[in-house]
Amino acid sequence: MRTAIGYTIESIGYVVGAQGLVSFASQTFFGTEWGWLHKVVDLPSTAHLGIVAVGLALVVVGARTRQAPARRDIA
Repeated sequence: MRTAIGYTIESIGYVVGAQGLVSFASQTFFGTEWGWLHKVVDLPSTAHLGIVAVGLALVVVGARTRQAPARRDIA
């Protein structure tokens, strides 16, 4: 179960981070809107870097959750 949850959190992190990066790059370098994030929220381009950071944090948490040793209760 821990592995499945870790993969799920990590996968969500990749999607969120990629959308933040695409939105930042499109607004900063091209002046257009790419991805689906702009359809959900209207943020300045620098705020999209925060979205990238949230995505990276989710990836790290998901990887650590997968790699954490299983706890055994000794009664």
